[in-house]
Amino acid sequence: MYKLILAEDEEDVREGIIGQIDWAKYGFEVVDQAENGREAADAIDRLLPDVVVTDIQMPFMNGLQLAEWIRKRHPNTKIIILTGFDEFEYAQRAIKLQIDEYILKPFSSQELIDVLLKVKGTIESEIAEKENIFVLSEHYRKSLPVLREQFLSSLVSRRLTRAEIEEKRAEYDIPLEGRLFQASVISVDYIRHTGRENAEEGRPVSLRDTGDRNLQLFAVLNIAEEICEKHNFGKVFIHRDNVVLLSVSPEQEEAEITGKTFTILEEIGQNVQRFLKLTVTSGAGTVCRSPELLFNSFGDALQALDYRVILGNNRVIWIEDVESRSTQMLDYDDLTQQSLIRTIKLGTVQELKTVVDGLFAGLDIAQVSMQDYQIFLLEIMTSILRLAKEAGNETAELFGSGLSSLTDMNKFNNVEEAKQWIINLCTRIMDSIALERQSSYKQLIDQAKDYIRDHYEESEISIGKVCQHLHISTGYFSSIFKKEMKMTFVSYLLQIRLEAAKELLRSTELKAFEIAEKIGFADPNYFSFCFRKKYGLSPKEYKNSARGG
Repeated sequence: MYKLILAEDEEDVREGIIGQIDWAKYGFEVVDQAENGREAADAIDRLLPDVVVTDIQMPFMNGLQLAEWIRKRHPNTKIIILTGFDEFEYAQRAIKLQIDEYILKPFSSQELIDVLLKVKGTIESEIAEKENIFVLSEHYRKSLPVLREQFLSSLVSRRLTRAEIEEKRAEYDIPLEGRLFQASVISVDYIRHTGRENAEEGRPVSLRDTGDRNLQLFAVLNIAEEICEKHNFGKVFIHRDNVVLLSVSPEQEEAEITGKTFTILEEIGQNVQRFLKLTVTSGAGTVCRSPELLFNSFGDALQALDYRVILGNNRVIWIEDVESRSTQMLDYDDLTQQSLIRTIKLGTVQELKTVVDGLFAGLDIAQVSMQDYQIFLLEIMTSILRLAKEAGNETAELFGSGLSSLTDMNKFNNVEEAKQWIINLCTRIMDSIALERQSSYKQLIDQAKDYIRDHYEESEISIGKVCQHLHISTGYFSSIFKKEMKMTFVSYLLQIRLEAAKELLRSTELKAFEIAEKIGFADPNYFSFCFRKKYGLSPKEYKNSARGG
């Protein structure tokens, strides 16, 4: 079923169009209606429709302006323009907007059905091209040379010297010249099967239903390669069970490389969802100044990806948003210690016990000296306490009354006592981190609300300006704001402005257009529209009722 949004300012026309067609019969679902272009844009961002049917003449944002906005934000969405005869030449001039179909008013329901079926055929052809399992399998066998893949994987899996990198880069003709570098990881989200996905006999099996992770991963790689080529930015390849994006920028500003990286990762996610009916979660690592440090950036990207258990999947997660980095942190070359730190930050107590068991699994006490054993414990505890300090815990509170210092390690009677001490210590740190994370979310939202209340009167206030003030990315802020406030930033800003408008209407003699300007609306008509929609009265009617007039 393909999702469709209808934008038409005349209510009777909208109802006529919707009521005369059996949408499900033709494979469509009308997920929303809009009476102007701005409402339609908000619904499109929220619902990601496959098709938008829009009239040309609408208030606040006309159909062609809406089409131009769609092409920039959602380039794969199909657009059908409804136009009167006297508007047709005007509509034809919009050919550069790549409108998919025009329908000349007045039109019959059958004419609209014919156009919808034509657009549906185009959508299914695009999906089939992206999803064709047999073509993907053949392409998979003829993919990038093995040596090139091995070199790219080695960049993120181990530390290479500059000389090694330069030699292989030149040999395989891989562009790695730049001033800033960044590694990101794209992971296919797992699907919970309900048992209803099996296709009828003889019907082509979709990529989503195969359960073939390797084939799904390669399909994601194909889409990622197309998008990187379109933007002429970044290099993608498969490493282990993920697609890796290496970003290289000639600019010195970190905002330049991270901005382009996030744009590409978000576009990859949208296209994977549209064409493959899958979702992906991406983790973006720190920015570094030489390709030999991509190993560290990749490790940070994997840590960012771990945070999907908190923030949810089908999103881009930047390590700088979720972790406060320190230049004095230990270099975790040991993957087992990395696993312990990740579990303390994001895991459960049961997972912690499993990891601690793994730490001691290969230790044969009979074969090591007491000094080596104490050093082994000291390395583990030092890394844990470094994490505790980073999380803001007091050392004395963590040790409690049982052990007064690290020198008391020799009081352990056996390995089990040491393991249990480590588990208890880590559990307290886990509780503290979880509490601090929730507190930081609340503090962040409180700061955002304060800023919005102080600046809502500015017509140019935006989520970008708020995030610039808070020094965080828009994607992370949007996720946290919606989770904590149960509404979007735009909805909250509108609520604050309209509440201010009510107070001004009750307490001043200002006209509606003066109030609109005072609370940040550039268009007085749009202010009146929003006010009536929320309160059921025009500003003038509200003013009269509030004063008993």
